[in-house]
Amino acid sequence: MKIVVLDGHTLNPGDLDWAALQALGECTIHDRSAPAEVISRVADADVVLTNKCPLPGPVLRQLPRLRYIGVLATGHNVVDGATAASLGITVTNVPAYGTRSVAQHVLALILEMTNHVGMHAQSVRAGKWSRSPDFCYWDRPLVELATLTLGIVGYGRIGRAVADLARAFGMEVLATSRRPAPDLELVGLDELFRRADVVSLHCALTPETAGLVNSTRLARMSPTSLLVNTGRGQLIVEADLAAALNAGRIGGAALDVLSVEPPPADHPLLTAKNCLITPHVAWASRAARSRLLATVVENLAGFQAGRPQNVVN
Repeated sequence: MKIVVLDGHTLNPGDLDWAALQALGECTIHDRSAPAEVISRVADADVVLTNKCPLPGPVLRQLPRLRYIGVLATGHNVVDGATAASLGITVTNVPAYGTRSVAQHVLALILEMTNHVGMHAQSVRAGKWSRSPDFCYWDRPLVELATLTLGIVGYGRIGRAVADLARAFGMEVLATSRRPAPDLELVGLDELFRRADVVSLHCALTPETAGLVNSTRLARMSPTSLLVNTGRGQLIVEADLAAALNAGRIGGAALDVLSVEPPPADHPLLTAKNCLITPHVAWASRAARSRLLATVVENLAGFQAGRPQNVVN
């Protein structure tokens, strides 16, 4: 069985071992693949593994040998699953591997927006403390999380993990969810944006959720409210968010995802006021990536044994 990894670098830049995958067949691993390179690289492959390298219908129809696609992530919209199913190609993903790492990153973003640790540390290195007439200073208000309300949009695995961490800081938690959640108050989206001091996005990207954070919902937030997104960039109308930040209509935003990644140099949020952006790293702790790779191997081994798991098409 010939296995081709199209874009393995982000999963394993060199600190993990591909041996378990290589034991399952003849394995070719590419750090990155441009769209124009995909067909030539996988033309005779039985198995293709991809993270963000797209496999649309027209490409799949040119790959008669292909029988299995393993997505090296939870989100699988990079693959045309319906076309794959019509061609007899099984598509799998990796759910739940990064729950704790993403939840930890959410709290890191919230703490940076409320304690401004990085900003103050940089000011010290720039000499400001050495020049200070006082024993301490703060350049932005320091906000205590206890008694603030966290609103979670999408109360799945990650949303629940974030809620647990938030409660440890004394925050009140409310959420939107399609499923019952007996451990907290469920409200509608508009009420959540109105009541929450911090809004954190954890819902799946669907036609219904695309652009759910827009000028109308941002207008429901208070001038001190904060927005966090570690879900998908397309959940936010980014021009609307940039306008709200620059006008001071909300207190700040912290984003680990954008609609285009990497973003163009003129992306409006790169220069927006009170906007923190990290480069889609919430998932990328070594522990999380190790779990991801182990499940990728388990998914493929299960398929080879006739017991496919985590099938998404």
